[in-house]
Amino acid sequence: MSNSGDTLTYADAGVDIDRANKFVQAVKKIAGNTPRSGVMGEIGGFGGLFSLNLTDYKRPVLVSSTDGVGTKLKIAYRMDRHDTVGIDLVAMCVNDVLVQGAKPLFFLDYLAMGHLDPDTAQQIVAGVAEGCRQAQCALIAGETAEMPGVYKDKEYDLAGFSVGIVDNDRIIDGSDIRVGHKLVGIASSGLHSNGYSLVRKVCFDILKLDVDAYVPELGKALGEELLVPTKIYSDTVMRLVKDLPIHGLAHITGGGIMENILRIVPSSCGLVIRKKSWETPPIFPFIQSAGKIEDHEMMRTFNNGIGLVAVVPDSVASDVVALLSGMNEKSWIIGEVVAQRKSDTGRIKWV
Repeated sequence: MSNSGDTLTYADAGVDIDRANKFVQAVKKIAGNTPRSGVMGEIGGFGGLFSLNLTDYKRPVLVSSTDGVGTKLKIAYRMDRHDTVGIDLVAMCVNDVLVQGAKPLFFLDYLAMGHLDPDTAQQIVAGVAEGCRQAQCALIAGETAEMPGVYKDKEYDLAGFSVGIVDNDRIIDGSDIRVGHKLVGIASSGLHSNGYSLVRKVCFDILKLDVDAYVPELGKALGEELLVPTKIYSDTVMRLVKDLPIHGLAHITGGGIMENILRIVPSSCGLVIRKKSWETPPIFPFIQSAGKIEDHEMMRTFNNGIGLVAVVPDSVASDVVALLSGMNEKSWIIGEVVAQRKSDTGRIKWV
């Protein structure tokens, strides 16, 4: 309080409660576009309520995941476009739930800004709602924090949390993977949300490009390519696990193909992967060539065109590809599971 007798308010410190309350009302309308059976109440309470219908489950197990969007947000800041990063947020969480065979139920988000910009925030949450619609889950709660002094003006951070359900007998944990199983790679939509620190260094520091620069190799402006949302695989996975024996699923995120598939394969097994067996979107060779990045580094940093890998018995591999084709999903048999020998220098052999 100053000597003149003036009083301070929270708004004087940079946090406008009235503006935040108005934003909550807008979010309620947006969240209403993600209906799902089980949702109770509406956004605005102290917690999101969800009623479980367990009639279809003998031993139901809840599967949860949390994640963020990461450095990709820097692209959204530069383009002043915020309607897609919410899809990325949902995808990064939900895809991790899906690969264990779980059906997504609901999602919560966390948005932190230096100063609440209602227009930007509504774009972000609209993207979250669109991601939930694609994932077939409900946006039931969230938090918006106004934190002046922590975030720069026009910048923000996002985090998400998803919950799904699967019967204990249907959990996909890789325990049934055997030598001879095939790896079916399912196409990504592009970079997804990983490796953006390296992408930014190549595109902005080395090439000195701006986000609106047209790149002939990509057939579009750089920023448009870099903001392509992460693909959400809800329909894909639910159809696969319903119709065919899927013994392992890997979401190809940070660590790339090299690390993520090994997370689900028994330690007694190795992998043979054929590098030229799938179509690689042009953004990857563009980044690799411009940055003079070695193959090994590309494979441990980016998805390189493969967003999800299914590990399946050899006898059904072609059926998996056919089913995916019927869903307009591009997929390829990219390798197989082999016995791991003591003399092997690594668990993955690239051919």
